[in-house]
Amino acid sequence: MAQQGVERRGLAKHDLARTSRMALYGGCIFGPAATTWFKFLQNRVRLPNKNAEILARVGLDQVVFASTNMFVFLSSMALMEGSDPKKKLDSTYKMALQKNWLVWPWVQLINFKFVPLDHRVLVVNVISLGWNCYLSYLNSQGGK
Repeated sequence: MAQQGVERRGLAKHDLARTSRMALYGGCIFGPAATTWFKFLQNRVRLPNKNAEILARVGLDQVVFASTNMFVFLSSMALMEGSDPKKKLDSTYKMALQKNWLVWPWVQLINFKFVPLDHRVLVVNVISLGWNCYLSYLNSQGGK
């Protein structure tokens, strides 16, 4: 999506390896991690006030999971590309995390408030269609 919809590369210039890296990350790293994380939040973050509970879950999600996931994503992309993870992190991590915090707290507020546990990863995956376009573009630009 990023290569064709955002960058308008055309099929002849489509980078299949880049698409494969994104799919590998989503299927083998993010999907299982997000499922486990959402179960952890549901089972371990319990407060008497349900709105405070949701805010606590969103806060933990953004401080712990989002920051860790961004680190793992950028590092693993650099390794799969054969580039230096430290350079990738130095050039993109801060900007990507800041952009993350503009989008995902709102998504997760709605997700944790209204969506049953079994469907939360699905909601994240739907929103991630656009978000991953941004990450793929950012990663391919090296944070330029």
